Amino acid sequence: MRPVISGLCFLAAAAAFTTPAFAEGIAVPMDEVRIVTFKQPVTAVYLGNPAIADVTTIDSKRVFVLGKTFGTTNLIALNAEGKPVVNDPVTVFGRRMGAVTLNRGANQYSYTCTAAHCEAMPMPGDVTDYHKGVHEEINSHSDMSIKAASAQ
Repeated sequence: MRPVISGLCFLAAAAAFTTPAFAEGIAVPMDEVRIVTFKQPVTAVYLGNPAIADVTTIDSKRVFVLGKTFGTTNLIALNAEGKPVVNDPVTVFGRRMGAVTLNRGANQYSYTCTAAHCEAMPMPGDVTDYHKGVHEEINSHSDMSIKAASAQ
């Protein structure tokens, strides 16, 4: 499988500088945050589906929108009189720069790639054993690092 992954690095590098285009609204990659700035002060901000995205107020004109899972919802911001000043769609997408999905029959494997190499980056929909195995390796590596640091 390694030669296939290496061959995909070129495609990932070419796609690394592109961002998904959405007609209007707010586009946020999953597990990332975007700052949304309003043209006028707002007193309340709501998201239609908090399972898809989350919002945190910075000040009266800015909020953070965190992409939690794939999907589309909406963001409504109200002014001091309780009138909506913004009603925008929020789209959370899973494609980060350099993401490559390998399909082997019905099985899906996700990687994040640079021009030099690819690394496993399990995403929802990947084979369960692959997803579990990668996370076990990450936890094991982290545990070894902590033990090594505490031994010094």
